[in-house]
Amino acid sequence: MVFDSAHFDLQPYAGFAMDSYVRRTHCSWEEAGWQSLLVQRFHHVPVVESMELPAAADLHLILPVAGRAVLETRTGGRWHRHTWAPGRLELAVPDRSVLRRYRGDGPMRSVQVHIPRGTVERTAAQLGGREVDYESMAASVATGDPLLVEAVRAVGSAEETGDLYAEASAAFLAVHLLTRHSRTPDPGRRAPAREDARVRAAIAFMRDRLAEPLTLADVANEVHLSVFHLVRVFRQATGQTPHRYLTRLRVEEAKRLLRETGFTVARIAPLCGFADSSALSTAFLRHTGVRPSAYRNS
Repeated sequence: MVFDSAHFDLQPYAGFAMDSYVRRTHCSWEEAGWQSLLVQRFHHVPVVESMELPAAADLHLILPVAGRAVLETRTGGRWHRHTWAPGRLELAVPDRSVLRRYRGDGPMRSVQVHIPRGTVERTAAQLGGREVDYESMAASVATGDPLLVEAVRAVGSAEETGDLYAEASAAFLAVHLLTRHSRTPDPGRRAPAREDARVRAAIAFMRDRLAEPLTLADVANEVHLSVFHLVRVFRQATGQTPHRYLTRLRVEEAKRLLRETGFTVARIAPLCGFADSSALSTAFLRHTGVRPSAYRNS
């Protein structure tokens, strides 16, 4: 499912053994010529012992439409159990890889929608410049949203060709997610001093472990907070989610190394905690507006 696109971050799927887990029955990119929204339909194998889903930047909505299964997903060193059932929508948190296993009771099918990260962030800017807390958004989507479920069903069965329908659908989905499932923090509220100290400790821990594959749970455990509590107080204290703040720290370190060393981008990437040069380039472009090579040449 890797396409040459200026809109989507699909490169992390390069090398993903998709045929081992699913059979794709529809792809809007190939069959309808859509560029602004990627919609796919899949038939899933009923049993998976281990499947690592890559970390991609775009928003990924997954709607089961047939079959039932108990899924176990590992993030941050812990396994979390939830149910795959028709109509139970899931939003995969951007930039987060997960390990998953499950055992279904029969044939399983899904509709999956990718919304470009740029579409969501431009929409957020138009809605007042809010910074998007994708972790909270995913948690909110998991509580249920009949309108969003039906919208995903609709784009999953749409036969319109050309990009106009796709562009309008992507805009609607982005607006709905941001207005229904995204909260804007109160800038007038301040965290108590004890929580501020934990945020500072979390930032120091991030700086110390910049090159390591840190998870949100790792940071939360270090400062003795739950993941939910850490996200809330960190956002309140800094205006950013822990993940976005960590990515910014990594990009700043990459900028320093680009300025002060002759290291290649491929060598700099793991020193800053990125899986490879492609992941560094994607994050660098998103945060600075230029690619690492252009930054170095400037």
